[in-house]
Amino acid sequence: MSQESSENFKTTPLFNIHRELGGKLVPFAGWFMPIQYEGLVKEHLCVREHVGIFDVSHMGEIDVRGDGSKQFLQKILTNDIERMTEGAVLYSLMCYEDGGVVDDLLVYKFSADHYFLCVNASNTDKDFQWIQQHSRSFNVEVKNISAQTAQLAVQGKHSEAVLQSFCDVPLNRLKYYHFVKGKIYNYEGIISRTGYTGEDGFEVYIDSDCAETVFRKILKEGKSFGIQPIGLGARDTLRLEMGYALYGNEIDAKTSPLEAGLGWVVKLDKGDFFGRQALDKQNKNGLERNLIGIRLLERGVPRSHFKVVRDNREIGEITSGTFSPSLNTGIGLCYVSKDCSEAGTRVEIEIRKQKVSAEVVRPPFVPSQVKK
Repeated sequence: MSQESSENFKTTPLFNIHRELGGKLVPFAGWFMPIQYEGLVKEHLCVREHVGIFDVSHMGEIDVRGDGSKQFLQKILTNDIERMTEGAVLYSLMCYEDGGVVDDLLVYKFSADHYFLCVNASNTDKDFQWIQQHSRSFNVEVKNISAQTAQLAVQGKHSEAVLQSFCDVPLNRLKYYHFVKGKIYNYEGIISRTGYTGEDGFEVYIDSDCAETVFRKILKEGKSFGIQPIGLGARDTLRLEMGYALYGNEIDAKTSPLEAGLGWVVKLDKGDFFGRQALDKQNKNGLERNLIGIRLLERGVPRSHFKVVRDNREIGEITSGTFSPSLNTGIGLCYVSKDCSEAGTRVEIEIRKQKVSAEVVRPPFVPSQVKK
């Protein structure tokens, strides 16, 4: 795709930097984003072994304010925000009444009457409309602040050292899934100890107007730590090695969070919320299928929609698959019936009309290195 065709897609405030750094820009979720710079495997291993910086400004941010905020969020979210303290971050889902997933997201609590939600890029407009629609009977004000908000992710074991050199808050005190307001370089922002890679790291929210300056500062300060800009390709292989669900692949309007192994963020005893009755019924009746991990025992790369076979019978299909740079083999996620979901179960993946041996594993495929 030519650079000119980017006019048909949204671009982040860092678009010119991506071109300057040689990023390979491709369409993604309605955006024109860098899939890689110097190569997916090199970028993946850089995050695992050193530190990398991602432009994730395509993600959506929705601000919720008002004294009805907690009551409203309890209604639309599956997780329980009752015990959230100021400065805490919570992973949750929004579900339809039938239990299908609207989106998965992060909830940030600033105060009892101020929260914001970080949602998936491809779902931002849909999510905002859905949230706004259901907010009308609550005393809340909902705003889509995505356009004025940039988000950078700094991930890897050296991420704290890189950011601390120009942040005015002590990052060593910031716990996993917590955030703090502070200055990043000379700009006010939010620093959150979260990520999508399984490594220690941070997600930084700043005004879009200063994103380019901050991105360049992080690259400069991180040079001695081996920092590299990282594209969406490595972001996907990193999350897949951790077994993290991706909306549109493992979860969507037709999948249940219980099937996806996300029952830990579905609090059926917290009170009423959208989808509760359907999910409670499913929980009581039992699940017909489960999301599992697949690791190839031979050469090959499993891709989305490849068939999973056992005893010459199709038992499912790959929802996400890739070559794992950390393990040097093919890995994937897929839904299968419960009788095929035990770790160690041998299966086969149909790759280019050839059946490739694989086994069921329990994600994550590699150990998590997050700082808890």
